[in-house]
Amino acid sequence: MLTPAQVAEMLQLQVDEVVALVLDGRLRGARVGSPAAWRVEEASVEDYLDDQAEDARLHALWRESNAASFPELWGRGRRGGGA
Repeated sequence: MLTPAQVAEMLQLQVDEVVALVLDGRLRGARVGSPAAWRVEEASVEDYLDDQAEDARLHALWRESNAASFPELWGRGRRGGGA
């Protein structure tokens, strides 16, 4: 289990952003001890990074498909009208 500060350093985020990710369910964590302090499962950080990489890959594919939709890239159709 990692502290939010450790996770924040790994992900280059602020500590409150890490806690928000836990509260949103994007990272798995819990409050433990007395006084209660947040701890984040290390495996969930890896899962989060995998999800971020997949999102980036999908966005790149989307941008590529949008760029390929321009007529300049696929031509203007047949010329001369013959079959």
